[in-house]
Amino acid sequence: MPQLYIKICGLRTSESVAAAVESGANAVGFVFAPRSPRIIDPQSAAVLAALVPQHIETVGVFRNQPLDTVIQVATAAKVSTVQLHGDESHEDIMVLRSAGFRTLRAFTVDAYEALGAEERGPWESERILIDAVEPGAGVTFDASNVLAAPPAGMWLLAGGLNPGNVAGLVRTLNPSGVDVSSGVESSRGVKDCGLIADFIEAARSAE
Repeated sequence: MPQLYIKICGLRTSESVAAAVESGANAVGFVFAPRSPRIIDPQSAAVLAALVPQHIETVGVFRNQPLDTVIQVATAAKVSTVQLHGDESHEDIMVLRSAGFRTLRAFTVDAYEALGAEERGPWESERILIDAVEPGAGVTFDASNVLAAPPAGMWLLAGGLNPGNVAGLVRTLNPSGVDVSSGVESSRGVKDCGLIADFIEAARSAE
């Protein structure tokens, strides 16, 4: 069985990046979506991305922003991967890949469950993330429908994960990976290095 993929998102300090890297994360995320309490400017993100070893993905998170803006910001931030977390199309993913980025497409659980079989088709070969209805709010969701018909390809579970529940959810839902942000914070938007380490340890215990 492949190693569980663990992404720590919404990082804004060198200390939190170091905690994620040293604890064994596979990816670190920087948020560029407007109105997020975890937003970071691309120049600051570039400084942090430079601290990350090449084998760990650096991910820029965007939501319903023009593709030209996404490419410009992601390039300035020097991230390797772009995560789209809005209403973006599969064609948008292809444009980003042509621009040299790896991609990750996030869906709220409602949006994913609303996709028909034909609509899901193009996403089966993509890396996707399934999140709570209100991303970043730290709220879990009813995953029974996802469990009944899980994505065929690589998919990450997000939404309300924390060091106390991640192992059980991984064992139950068997995702390819997990993504956490608010679940490793001491207050909204402020990462806790100890919680980052605890989360990764707990997630790995379920492998």
